[in-house]
Amino acid sequence: MRSKLIDLPKIEDPRGNLSVIEKEVIPFSVKRVYFLYDVPSGAERGGHSHKIQEEFIIPVSGSFDVILNENGKEEVFSLNKPNRGLYVANNTWRELRIF
Repeated sequence: MRSKLIDLPKIEDPRGNLSVIEKEVIPFSVKRVYFLYDVPSGAERGGHSHKIQEEFIIPVSGSFDVILNENGKEEVFSLNKPNRGLYVANNTWRELRIF
């Protein structure tokens, strides 16, 4: 499977919305979770790929662009909703910019 945007289920509630990642929402088993925060304006993250690891990137707060390069094809994804994430397939070069 190649990289793609995935909308997370959104449960709307006047007290605040809720999204859950479980079962078949993302196409792989989660083994580790990490998050970035306090990223200075103008900073860049990523700049590498993983041979085996797959990723699901979610903008919990704020926005940023993810630049993917798969087999020589570059594509930019602007992430700005906490209920929409980006599945990044293995062997995909990725960079995170414009925080």
